[in-house]
Amino acid sequence: MEGQLIGIAIDTFKTTLYISLPMLAGGLIAGLIVSIFQATTQINEMTLSFVPKIILVAVIIVFTMPWMTNMMLDFTIRIFNLIPTFPQ
Repeated sequence: MEGQLIGIAIDTFKTTLYISLPMLAGGLIAGLIVSIFQATTQINEMTLSFVPKIILVAVIIVFTMPWMTNMMLDFTIRIFNLIPTFPQ
């Protein structure tokens, strides 16, 4: 039983990481590009770094939503199928 719970926890963390990775990577790359642009032009405007990141993350969410929904649905179905196997 403890092994099953640890397996579920690991699967939960993996699924969370897989779902959040595209947004995190996109925000990281956009932040890096904007930081390099700001360093070369010496423009230190806070909104200049925030706006491109939030737009890029929103675009990534829109394009990856079907994939994220399928991953979450598969995970939920696996968890629901495991419920009868737990001892009472």
